[in-house]
Amino acid sequence: MSNEKQYPMTLAGKAKLEEELEHLKTVKRKEVVERIKIARSFGDLSENSEYDSAKEEQGFVEGRISAIESMLRNALIITEDESAATDTVTLGKTVTFDELIDGKRADFEESYTIVGSAEADPLEGLISNDSPIAKALMGHKVGDKVKLTTPGGDMEVEILKIG
Repeated sequence: MSNEKQYPMTLAGKAKLEEELEHLKTVKRKEVVERIKIARSFGDLSENSEYDSAKEEQGFVEGRISAIESMLRNALIITEDESAATDTVTLGKTVTFDELIDGKRADFEESYTIVGSAEADPLEGLISNDSPIAKALMGHKVGDKVKLTTPGGDMEVEILKIG
């Protein structure tokens, strides 16, 4: 059995990673190789910032390709059937909650879908199951009051909806 970390993700998250991998391999890799070739033509590589920059980018691209291949190889697909089987907050569920101020709802609802770290994108409402907010919400039900620790400080929320 492999000791590599498993990466929980939805089918949509897996597809997004596969698209990124394809783009990196077929487009980005070629662009970087071309930049290196052009930079080499400038002569002395010891003082060639274009060459250094292109080599750094090549390292980043190759590292990202390797990371994505590992994530896909060790993907643990979370299906809607698995997450729909319960009315508690689990991986793959969208959670809507409202902050409680002095025990009363603030009427500022927030919704996040809890996904694996490989597909997390907080600006798109996708938070990692490893994040402090997701960890605090996991296992709770609608109506539960949960204390969250955030970079901005602690807050209490009430879970309004799980979908």
